[in-house]
Amino acid sequence: MKKIMIMGLLLLIAQVTFAQKKKKLFNRKDLTGWVIYGTEKWYVEDGLLISESGPDKGYGYLGTEENFDDFEVTLEFKQEANGNSGVFIRSTVDGTKVSGWQVEVAPPGHDTGGIYESYGRGWLIKPDPEKDKALKFGEWNKMKIVVKGNRVTSYLNGQEMVDFVDDKIGEGKGGILLQIHDGGGIKVYWRNIVVKPL
Repeated sequence: MKKIMIMGLLLLIAQVTFAQKKKKLFNRKDLTGWVIYGTEKWYVEDGLLISESGPDKGYGYLGTEENFDDFEVTLEFKQEANGNSGVFIRSTVDGTKVSGWQVEVAPPGHDTGGIYESYGRGWLIKPDPEKDKALKFGEWNKMKIVVKGNRVTSYLNGQEMVDFVDDKIGEGKGGILLQIHDGGGIKVYWRNIVVKPL
């Protein structure tokens, strides 16, 4: 009986330790822990983080104050209108010029889950076209991005979208950023943004 109690206690400790590694990046109240870049709109309403094109119709970013090296980030998004956005990894911003890598969040047929290098090599990898059916446009979608060393794997609603190895990404340093694409007319809702260092 004593052994069973000790094993149970050890399992409980392991579960608590694992849970402590996860960190909610969005508190559902305000933008604590985030920095706005550009003039596009980022606000909280009804417990949701909302990104919306502003009057300048330019690029806009919301970035974590903290940098993340090896990590797994999960989040949910819902696109309205054009819905072109993205999740940047190991990235930095100067004004509204971003340096880093974007995991695409886009309307159907526009490579959600693919990896794009801004102001650099452009598209590094796009998902196979048949994987596009994993996207539920206008509904809540769950994205998971795993970044470890020089490898990035993206998932959309449980479907692996891309698995990519790149030495330049492996050398990258920076935070996690959400994007609004330029052009106007964009509105994307976000929730349950959680990071787990690896």
